[in-house]
Amino acid sequence: MKRHKYSYGDSPSQWGELFLPDVAAPKGIVVVIHGGYWRSQYGAELGEPLAKDLAAHGMAAWNIEYRRAGNGGGWPNTFSDVLAGIDKLRDVAGEHGLGLDRVVALGHSAGGHLAVWAAGRDRLGQIGAPDADRQLLRKDDGAVRLTGVVSQSGVLNLAAAERLNLSNGAVSNLLGGSSEKYPKRHKYADPMSAVPLNIPVYAVHGTEDDTVPVSQSETYVAAAKAAGAPVQLLRIPGDHFALIDPKAAAYRKCRELVQSLLA
Repeated sequence: MKRHKYSYGDSPSQWGELFLPDVAAPKGIVVVIHGGYWRSQYGAELGEPLAKDLAAHGMAAWNIEYRRAGNGGGWPNTFSDVLAGIDKLRDVAGEHGLGLDRVVALGHSAGGHLAVWAAGRDRLGQIGAPDADRQLLRKDDGAVRLTGVVSQSGVLNLAAAERLNLSNGAVSNLLGGSSEKYPKRHKYADPMSAVPLNIPVYAVHGTEDDTVPVSQSETYVAAAKAAGAPVQLLRIPGDHFALIDPKAAAYRKCRELVQSLLA
């Protein structure tokens, strides 16, 4: 296994690390997006074990870091960073002879939110964020499109997450204020607003998850299915962190889903 680190901006939190398997031509690339309720105390070290495991199973993995609330992130920088981190693959993939026809995101918790949100980038212009924010976030020149997403206990319904006050106001913390104060910002950041996506989305959720309620995946999948999207809900035995434990059956199911999206 080889690993290569690249910056996509000037901030210490704007980087990604590519993990390459010991095979000649891996199929596609997996973008690993870590969680932590978008807060700065949680970083890309959460995604590293997954990226290593994916590479050990023959896949190229791109573990990205991004600015979070508390270290220059939040609205809109967390969002523009995730798009820029994904788009950096255009340079990185070319350097290592990797194709961009299959680029799948694997995101856990808040990372699941960011993965599904990023997959809807082409629909963001219809949502109506303030012009300055939209221009900042929509950098389509050289954009790398995701071809599938595996969301691991993702925060996929921001409006409900705000109402439930998940993680002591994490949504308002991310977006700089409440939905009452910034309604367009909240709508723009909510994966529910970009339904339906035209790529496969697997929403995997641990049945014993007491950090992100399973209703977050259930309501997203119900709305996406009703709109005709290729989406599937999988309830898997395990808690919130079993999904990112390479030794756990819950994680292995996520890996199998990623492999199916790259096949």
